[in-house]
Amino acid sequence: MSAVALWVVPSQENVTNLVRLVGRNFSGGRRKCGSCLNFSAGLSISCTAVANPLRSSEEMVYDVVLQQAALVQEQRRRRRVVDWRPSEAYFLTNPTLLNEAYERCGTLLMTPERRRAVWAIYVWCRRTDELVDGPNAAHITPKALDRWEQRLVDLFEGCPYDMYDAALSDTVSKYPVDIQPFKDMIKGMSLDLKKSRYKNFDELYLYCYYVAGTVGLMSVPVMGISPVSKASAESVYNSALALGIANQLTNILRDVGEDARRGRIYLPQDELARAGLSEDDIFHGKVTGKWRNFMRSQIKRARLFFDEAEKGVDELNPESRWPVWTSLLLYRQILDSIEANDYNNFTKRAHVGKVKKLFSLPVAYTRALLGPSKLTSLTGRGVQFFPFK
Repeated sequence: MSAVALWVVPSQENVTNLVRLVGRNFSGGRRKCGSCLNFSAGLSISCTAVANPLRSSEEMVYDVVLQQAALVQEQRRRRRVVDWRPSEAYFLTNPTLLNEAYERCGTLLMTPERRRAVWAIYVWCRRTDELVDGPNAAHITPKALDRWEQRLVDLFEGCPYDMYDAALSDTVSKYPVDIQPFKDMIKGMSLDLKKSRYKNFDELYLYCYYVAGTVGLMSVPVMGISPVSKASAESVYNSALALGIANQLTNILRDVGEDARRGRIYLPQDELARAGLSEDDIFHGKVTGKWRNFMRSQIKRARLFFDEAEKGVDELNPESRWPVWTSLLLYRQILDSIEANDYNNFTKRAHVGKVKKLFSLPVAYTRALLGPSKLTSLTGRGVQFFPFK
């Protein structure tokens, strides 16, 4: 169950049309380019030491967070000098094709430059997700994902394969975006080809990082940190990571029944056992007292990640806050819907109604306008916001 959880709220119609379009343009072959933490102790979250079994998944992700934060603090991309031949850099040097690439990437509630860049990232994530969850998923092999990763390396080096690659290639040349989160997302897709059970939350956390937490790390350099923010880049990245984890945990809890019908269980096996539940209980899909208690603990954990994510939203550039707040508030309400359905996520799909979605927009806008100090001041005088918890 892979997922893309950007800090944005895309138009469903645009996404559907875009995925359908880019699916036809995917080419698995490589084109030559010539010269080319433990959460309970506080979200301290690297993949550079995955081979070390003594480190937790949070610890193994932490080095990636530090790496991304360092790039943003430098405020410039380390550009690799490449002597392109005109034919090889055609997508990047042809303004018409590049603009078309960005136009097909959709629109957002941000400044034009940032929304173009965020949608370039979003398109790549959707295309990657479609490899294992799309109509041709049955034909995707580990070798195909290896080719997709090499294609990623090529576009980071300025050698795009098509207009969608060109949009991302241009984006990473303008913003301090690092390749590691993109590579890690591909690792997450490879897990879906061979793994359908997770023995504990440590394993599940790493999976959530791969398929969703990575998107937050990809997005922060484009959304930008406010010039007046006193928060460290590291803390903002931690919040972005937390939002990705929270969104993916919410996806998992919402889709328990759907995943079970596909033979998949994205729930910690040891926690299920401690709750007195088995795989058969999941496949039979009966809501019991044990299931309700188990779900309460899972929802509580997801909300803790949302709480951690909130700390970083107000530190973003003002024009980037609204879509992030909107995404966060809407996703949190899915957890409320699971509770409202009496924890029946076997046969009922939790969703947020249109009225609540519409109401979330002005609430999110208000939250985006108020910095942390103003928000504390207002709530201290008794001003209450819509209760999303």
